[in-house]
Amino acid sequence: MTFKQTMATLKKMGTAQNVKIYKRHGAGDNLFGVSFANLKLLKKQIKTDHDLAEQLWNTGNSDAQTLATMIADPDALTVKTADAWMKSITSHALACTFADMIARSKLAADRMKKWMNLKKEMTRCCGYSVLCTMLRNDADQLDDSTCEAILKTIEAEIHESANYARHSMILGLIAIGIYKPQLQKTAIAASRRIGKVEVDHGETSCKTPAAEPYILKAAKRKSAKKKSGRV
Repeated sequence: MTFKQTMATLKKMGTAQNVKIYKRHGAGDNLFGVSFANLKLLKKQIKTDHDLAEQLWNTGNSDAQTLATMIADPDALTVKTADAWMKSITSHALACTFADMIARSKLAADRMKKWMNLKKEMTRCCGYSVLCTMLRNDADQLDDSTCEAILKTIEAEIHESANYARHSMILGLIAIGIYKPQLQKTAIAASRRIGKVEVDHGETSCKTPAAEPYILKAAKRKSAKKKSGRV
């Protein structure tokens, strides 16, 4: 599929209703409003095409950039490209799909650590989103001592962090509590000391979950699956 064909297809798939929804989530004005389901269909059709991914990203179009993160070759990513793409992200939704791509690359651990330590909202958001994806994909990628240190950082810095960074930091704490069972009590204790975290999700229905009940519910679900022999 050529660049022109892909952009034409994205434009055709867009809807005015989705444009309104995505704008409320911070997507900006350059978008068509393509549903995630349709983006996944395009991903299945295109598969991996890193050159096309770079062309799509450079349009600045939110739908094209989201598709770019789906069809890019993680092995072809360089630090320069990863940092350049990250710096242009303005919405939490795009930060999440971008993080999924980075988490599958050889740059994952290094970029995660760098971005988590920077104060810019979407940069920190991307760092903690990479953390969540790495833990979900394979928790052994990060050792316990690294995760314990991250919990201490979250506790110390979350209330002074920018809006969506706070959201991603809570999700990072939750991910550690879920995917690192031996750190579950440590994560819960940290969440209690942190207390309530305020995040403004604007005119959306999104919410930042409370860490402790989320971790305990996930642990209970995992235990039930294990007992039933499903895992």
